[in-house]
Amino acid sequence: EARPQWQPKPSCPTPTTREEPGLRYDKALPGDRRLSSVMTIVKSRPFREKKGKILLEGRRLIADALKAGAVPKVFFFSRLEYIKELPADRLKGVSLVKVKFEDIKDWSDLVAPQGIMGIFVKPDHDKITYPETQLCHSLPLLLICDNLRDPGNLGTILRSAAGAGCSKVLLTKGCVDAWEPKVLRAGMGAHFQVPIINNLDWETVPSYLPDDTRVYVADNCGLYTRAQMSSKASNHGWVCDQRLSKFHKYEGEEEEDQETGARRDWLPDLEVQSYDLDWTEAPAAVVIGGETHGVSLEALQLAESTGGGRLLIPVVPGVDSLNSAMAASVLLFEGKRQLRVRAEHVSGDRSHH
Repeated sequence: EARPQWQPKPSCPTPTTREEPGLRYDKALPGDRRLSSVMTIVKSRPFREKKGKILLEGRRLIADALKAGAVPKVFFFSRLEYIKELPADRLKGVSLVKVKFEDIKDWSDLVAPQGIMGIFVKPDHDKITYPETQLCHSLPLLLICDNLRDPGNLGTILRSAAGAGCSKVLLTKGCVDAWEPKVLRAGMGAHFQVPIINNLDWETVPSYLPDDTRVYVADNCGLYTRAQMSSKASNHGWVCDQRLSKFHKYEGEEEEDQETGARRDWLPDLEVQSYDLDWTEAPAAVVIGGETHGVSLEALQLAESTGGGRLLIPVVPGVDSLNSAMAASVLLFEGKRQLRVRAEHVSGDRSHH
């Protein structure tokens, strides 16, 4: 009986190296293992955090990242001209790999892929160089994201934060990863325009707040405008807090009274005010909660301890609450408006003296 012949294991294809004036790059062959690493980074948050690598896609986002000082490791591109558009001094020591556009299309998270992707070292907010115009327009206004799980919402919120001139954005544990591709896509470059501090425990949040900051919680539960005018204005927040009771179990807590809307003893007693009344006299931080879980108990406690409160965004009776991204935009740009009006009054007072 004939024995089967031993077959050597197929070796990985060796990429062919090409050279252009001032450029040296590899042309990937089918089976190149570097290509599979892209998908690993895209799909795995633990891998991104453990390896400290992120994936950026598109010419504009990559250009913004390089301008901010982000460190590239590998570029995959379908046309050499995309690489030639990048600053030559930022390509030293970077692996350049030419691939088929069809391959990029397969991995891409964009509707219309642009033919270039880059693996970067995960940026440190302390080491990023933010645009001078952004620094000039930075306000004593800060955003805290709490339990935000939807990538599109978070990306939109980051874009609004950059547009409003927020000084920084804090993301607590429980939020979607700010460097997930869908968040990056919706953020439209905001990641390199406003400092984003990811994955924080609530115990460390106060250390990132300026002195005398007051923390306000977005109250976008669709409550009637008249609620904040009534004598029970400080008690109506229990509607939002019903979501909390599903996730926080405390011994000895009292059941809520469904008829009177009495609140549980363990919930902080926060004053409710309309979002368009002045709340930016001191440095302000706005907490935006996710749509499924709402804000956490820790957010309410921080608001109470800093002398903040709830900011009510009234909507028409019967209409569901605003989504998180809309609520964030409304509050941040209202904060920006209040600060602008105050600055104009101060300027006007000085001109009269």
